[in-house]
Amino acid sequence: MVMNCTRTSTSCELLKQVFQKIDAQSCPKVFNFHMHTVHSDGRLQPSALMEQAIAIGLEGLAITDHHNIGGYLAAQAWLEDWKWKNPHSNIPYLWSGTEINANLLDNEVHILAYAFEPSHSSIKPYLQKSAVTGIEYQAVNVIAAIHEAGGLAVLAHPARYRRSHFDLIAAAAEHGIDGVESFYAYNNPSPWKPSPTESQQVQQLASDYGLFNTCGTDTHGLNLLQRL
Repeated sequence: MVMNCTRTSTSCELLKQVFQKIDAQSCPKVFNFHMHTVHSDGRLQPSALMEQAIAIGLEGLAITDHHNIGGYLAAQAWLEDWKWKNPHSNIPYLWSGTEINANLLDNEVHILAYAFEPSHSSIKPYLQKSAVTGIEYQAVNVIAAIHEAGGLAVLAHPARYRRSHFDLIAAAAEHGIDGVESFYAYNNPSPWKPSPTESQQVQQLASDYGLFNTCGTDTHGLNLLQRL
């Protein structure tokens, strides 16, 4: 599936269609929805990240720098230039993305936002390069802000927190979360592959609560096929 559609309000609907098909084989060589650049705590320049994405053959991706979209905007500009120079090539679809700190059941969790309108007033407080405080820090309000900006909210690496993923996913679902990062490599294996026990448990919880499954390498290093 090659997705060369323009960025419009259909972006979110397109992402929903993709999320419905995500499985253990989707990441890291078909889709990747969790990665960082030098615009937060990653080591890759956005241009280098996109070069790798094209070389790997990714069909779609999202850059999820913490509390900002600088990497996404730079990658989007690079990709537009690349499209112009390579008009007949397969081009990955790049969704807007960011990773937001939030409080859920008195635990700090990370919520991934996708396919939102970056200029929407609701999402802007979460794009200031630092975590928010007060009422905006509560997961229910983070999720609401993402939805108001036209995006989808996903609980990142749900089995990595102090509180059980069984409890956290139930609470996130009650607050209106759209999906969970079901396929995640918790022990940083090489080559990258989802942790089987956690992935199976999170998949089942996603099914129980009617949530999308997503996947991502959570890349912070120089290789999109690894986390570090």
